[in-house]
Amino acid sequence: MKAVITVIGRDTVGVVAKVSAVCAELNINIEDVSQSIMQDMFCMIMLVNLNGCTVDSAAMRERFSALGKEMQMQVTVTRQEVFDAMHTV
Repeated sequence: MKAVITVIGRDTVGVVAKVSAVCAELNINIEDVSQSIMQDMFCMIMLVNLNGCTVDSAAMRERFSALGKEMQMQVTVTRQEVFDAMHTV
């Protein structure tokens, strides 16, 4: 199962490293990354593979939510199922 992790907030040093560290901690494989800085705002989108994740969905979301609070940024995880459901008629 794949998911999209988005990170939005004021640009600071180490954002990519911190998000990547949590992915490694949870055995989440990063397949693609796109990032940009718009004025002072950092924006990142990661496509990840959750097949090897060592925790359930709720624990994973909580871990990324805690990271977002720690970095004072918005970090969200959206599973592929959500995108699939939005585009199914």
